[in-house]
Amino acid sequence: MFSAFGSVPILVMVAIQLLLIIRNVSSLNLTNEYLDHKCSNTEGNYKQGSAFEKNLNLVLSTLTSVGNFRDGFRYTEEGEVPNNVFVKFQCRGDSYWSKCPPCISTAVSGLRKRCPRNKGAIIWYDQCLLKISSVGSFNKIDYENDIYLSNPKNVKDREMFNKETLALLKKLAYKASDRNNLDGKQLVLYAAGEKRIGTKKVYAMAQCTKDLIFTKCLECLEGVFKKFPECCDGKQGGRVLSTSCNFRYELYPFLRN
Repeated sequence: MFSAFGSVPILVMVAIQLLLIIRNVSSLNLTNEYLDHKCSNTEGNYKQGSAFEKNLNLVLSTLTSVGNFRDGFRYTEEGEVPNNVFVKFQCRGDSYWSKCPPCISTAVSGLRKRCPRNKGAIIWYDQCLLKISSVGSFNKIDYENDIYLSNPKNVKDREMFNKETLALLKKLAYKASDRNNLDGKQLVLYAAGEKRIGTKKVYAMAQCTKDLIFTKCLECLEGVFKKFPECCDGKQGGRVLSTSCNFRYELYPFLRN
């Protein structure tokens, strides 16, 4: 017979390990949080049972039935004018392969709920973007649709922190848009890195949707960097997301290895 007290140290060790796992998952922000959405009023609405709806349903059902997305991206078209549908989605650079489809399924469901009859709509989640439209946008930079998010907490040395953080982001932009940064024959258009600024370490990423060529990727990222003062001035974390590119930085790791 064994003593029940002999199992206490083991239970303590298990509890500690579980807490460490929970802490690591939390710090990496591996949730797929809803961020924002936009329903287009300019493209109009479609009617139930219309050719546009049938084309949209076909494209979205095809996307959600795919098991893996090696490159985390799709741009596809279905139908003919005036009922053609263009759909673009992009998963975050650390959320490709089997990690991508769950986000797309969530995004499709979220978009249908929030913009049920809009011909044009966008939804952003932590790990992916989904856009539907009646207008093609392949290799075109979207200057109209973007969102800003920032940490409410401020840093102490605002000017130095802004300068060094932007320097890191620009370095990542050049790496992401490097024509030699390839995965096989495909442009990666994504980069992540970190940098110590004073006593703090900043973690950051920059990414473009994979319909852009490398020169337009850099142009897009340089455009969203111009919104840094409005979004992120002196903030401990922040991001700007468009439907063509995005950046993010935090004082904690938020990406998968």
